[in-house]
Amino acid sequence: MRLNIEHTATSRLLIILASIVILLAGIKTASSILVPFLLSIFIAISCNPAIKMLMNWRISRGISITLVMIVIILFGMWLAQLVGNSLNDFTASIPEYRQTLKTQFVSLTQFLEKYNIHIDFTQLSQYFDPGEAMSLAATMLSNFSSVMANVFFILLTVIFMLLESGGMRQKVHVALADPDMKMMHIDKFLESVNSYLAIKTVVSIVTGGIVSLMLWILDIDYFLLWGVVAFLFNYVPNIGSIVAAVPAVLLGLVLHGPLIAGITAAGYIAINTVVGNVVEPKLMGRGLGLSTLVVFLSLVFWGWLLGTVGMLLSVPLTMIVKIALEASEETRWIGVLLSGDAQEPKIAEEAVEGQ
Repeated sequence: MRLNIEHTATSRLLIILASIVILLAGIKTASSILVPFLLSIFIAISCNPAIKMLMNWRISRGISITLVMIVIILFGMWLAQLVGNSLNDFTASIPEYRQTLKTQFVSLTQFLEKYNIHIDFTQLSQYFDPGEAMSLAATMLSNFSSVMANVFFILLTVIFMLLESGGMRQKVHVALADPDMKMMHIDKFLESVNSYLAIKTVVSIVTGGIVSLMLWILDIDYFLLWGVVAFLFNYVPNIGSIVAAVPAVLLGLVLHGPLIAGITAAGYIAINTVVGNVVEPKLMGRGLGLSTLVVFLSLVFWGWLLGTVGMLLSVPLTMIVKIALEASEETRWIGVLLSGDAQEPKIAEEAVEGQ
């Protein structure tokens, strides 16, 4: 009897794991369709607070959506033109920058040899190509731009989602068998994502603006492009700010030497320390309740599964998984492991107490 129970549990576990693998394979195969759709969902969620604010001013939903979409389109056109032109010029200049960097690395190894510090430049080049490091952000920007090539599909999807959002709550109430309990999870998710995206967007805009101003003062080429990179990569947790700083620091080294490169690196560190460790936590409070390790692993996982957009949306997507796990008694323990605080109250328990 006991052997049969163990065999049944093992079979069930294998079936679950196989189902997860099949699901992930399907998502990865359909990523070209799924990524623009996911991007549309989160753009719609981000726009919803602005639309509600306009509606509170007694502006109709249709006009509110139109005004918000006009702002998004104008901003997108400006951003596309800026990033496109700057990215093309920068990409064309990368071979020249790479050669200059290699020359400076040779000078550095020769300088270190005077102090009996011997470094083989050929071997160093095999492990670290400064040109590749410089083009990393440009490559990721190009990948993001290729997704945004579906801009017409994304905009249409966002508009239809915003038009449907007014009656979505009532539809969910009718569709779900236990609306009070289920809606608690949906409301929690929408509130968390709205708060996260709104605060993260404001903080990212401030970060990008300060970075552009700093690089303009230091006379670094393409300072607006690197400000946009800092803005976008600020959505990528943990390593985003590091990746955004690499091309600007190396460009400072090429154009003005080690001193300006060092000042640029110090400026990035100061900006991200103040904004990321002081301003952002103060605005977000307890944040979204994910541990630092989970945030980093989610970045790697969603980046592998969905590419650059998956990295940008890694935290909200992980929040969906966490809230879904907390909705069930059987999987709530996994949701607790994903949390940053072991004492965090459970959503389901809050819902029960509220009834």
